[in-house]
Amino acid sequence: MSALGLWQGLTRAQRNAFLAAFAGWSLDAFDFFVFTFCLSAIGTDFHTDITAVTEGIFLTLAFRPVGALVFGWLAERYGRRPVLILNVCTYSLVQLATAASPNLTVLLALRALFGVAMGGVWGVGAALALETLPAQSRGFFSGLLQQGYAAGYLLAAAVFAIAFERVGWRGMFVIGALPALLAFFIGFAVEESPAWAGGGEPRGRPEHSTGDALRGVLAYWPRLIYLVILMACFNAFSHGSQDLYPTFLKVQHHFTAAVAGAIAIVVNVGALIGGVSFGILSERIGRRRAIIAAAALALPMIPLWAFAQNLVLLAVGGFLMQLMVQGAWGVVPAHLNELSPPGVRAILPGFAYQLGNLAVSRMTPVQSRIAESHGGNFGLAMAGTMVVVSVALIIVTSLGTEARGARLDAS
Repeated sequence: MSALGLWQGLTRAQRNAFLAAFAGWSLDAFDFFVFTFCLSAIGTDFHTDITAVTEGIFLTLAFRPVGALVFGWLAERYGRRPVLILNVCTYSLVQLATAASPNLTVLLALRALFGVAMGGVWGVGAALALETLPAQSRGFFSGLLQQGYAAGYLLAAAVFAIAFERVGWRGMFVIGALPALLAFFIGFAVEESPAWAGGGEPRGRPEHSTGDALRGVLAYWPRLIYLVILMACFNAFSHGSQDLYPTFLKVQHHFTAAVAGAIAIVVNVGALIGGVSFGILSERIGRRRAIIAAAALALPMIPLWAFAQNLVLLAVGGFLMQLMVQGAWGVVPAHLNELSPPGVRAILPGFAYQLGNLAVSRMTPVQSRIAESHGGNFGLAMAGTMVVVSVALIIVTSLGTEARGARLDAS
């Protein structure tokens, strides 16, 4: 069935649940990437180097597991829908506060708070969407849902290209507060997940605190450990190819904000295509084989992506690299939710995801130091990273299992 046919086959409730999860994740990613596009401008304003500012990326990634645990527990206790609303409002307000940062110390503290808010969105939104959607189209919608991240990057690139030189980095963060409006759509148009019984009231689960929720997740510790290692590889795969990419274009190749934003738009079109394509492919060949194929195909893309010397080739290399990176990522929402038991499905996937983020949270500062130690060669630092993490992702994925087609709509 075509993508249009799959969409038309959904009920209104299923469509709205998917749209809420997709938009929540997209706008969260938009707010995250606004910061990455503004690294050099923030460094200039606060009279510091880019490496010092990249600590904000580290803090965001480091605090995301806290958000995954807290918001995941709230979603198990009070429902996916109200907690997603709380998540969206929280990260939007933190983004607005960031615009008023008087110095780098305050800005970095706010990026840590943003990490807490960001950490909850993926797990809660994915649970809401995938518990609501039909199993037979899960691969397609998993790929599309994960590309909310690429869509957020695409939106950040477009806004950066159009608005940055007019509003500056502080104005970009003010724009980043607008996602709070999504809360109205979720509140009025989205129904609760069918797997969450109780109609919005507490279900009386034994997890009465985040400590109890953590103990519930730890009951599945072998699976948790594997998923954390897997997600560390995945997060290194994405952050290693994305976070310094705008700086690579602006600092190493001296492109203007408009040109760097335009290249990033092309790159993220590739990401969107890759996520959906490999998500669909995973329904035919399996989740693990689709991930391994995408990671393996990323390796021959590295020379063009990192070492091309003109605008067109850089855009082509970036397009092909993100086709593979986000192709692998497109399988993740379905794969992690299928491997998670119902009682902890709003917690375990997101918590494993964010612990994997924590494991590689210093990647961007390390990449930046390597680049600066080699005369500002960001391409070299990114290329070395991607060789290592692509191979690691292939090995770790091949050692795991999968539960393609598992039922998710029952509690």
